[in-house]
Amino acid sequence: MASVASQIVFHPTVSQSLKFGGTTLGRDKTYRAVQYFARFYAWYLANQGNKLEAARWSALKGHLGTARKLMRLGKPMEHLQAALKALMSAGPVEETITTIARQIGYFGYLSYDTLVWANSIRFITLAPETAKRVTKRAFQFWFAGIVFSLVHGVLKAARLAKESKRLRESKVWGEKDLAGEAARETRLSVVEGARKNNRRQLIIDLLDVSIPATGAQLLNVNEGTLGILGLVSSVVGAKAQWQVVNGKK
Repeated sequence: MASVASQIVFHPTVSQSLKFGGTTLGRDKTYRAVQYFARFYAWYLANQGNKLEAARWSALKGHLGTARKLMRLGKPMEHLQAALKALMSAGPVEETITTIARQIGYFGYLSYDTLVWANSIRFITLAPETAKRVTKRAFQFWFAGIVFSLVHGVLKAARLAKESKRLRESKVWGEKDLAGEAARETRLSVVEGARKNNRRQLIIDLLDVSIPATGAQLLNVNEGTLGILGLVSSVVGAKAQWQVVNGKK
């Protein structure tokens, strides 16, 4: 019995899950996935007429949202630092501009989101109309950040595709060129990895963009659809973080 228990407790998947959950990003992606599933399920139950169960799942969604806001305290400065680093770094002008704009968008979103959190726990008191304006402004900044992220992703995808094609067409032949060929293969591997990560971020942004667009009243997408989109983007992001934490490509 003890042997069976030890095999379960020390199973590699359990150890990998603990490593994943031990990171702030890993916990956030897990909470986000449950939050958006709860958002979808509460909408589904409400449409089925099960108001009591819908209220339970809606409460879970709300509490997880509040918890995630708490975990994000301080992150506005991270995005501001990222914007300044992009400003001081060398790179394609278009990608630099969109990176800076994206980071400023997320800085604004998380700054206003902090006020939303403080008001929700009654640390500060905002008038109902003011609270609505602050929440809407947060969604507007989030939407802007995602839009600039999408533009950045498209620009980066085009640049990396050109570099990948150039590297593939410049294959070196002959024993005398082994060092050059090794360098080319290494660079090609780096470029392909960057293309994969960029495609993943584009998918996440495309899935997420309707959430702040609806919050900013630019679109009118129902809660069920937003819940599914947020759940899928959370799973995609969680999978990427799992691979990073556990050293998998």
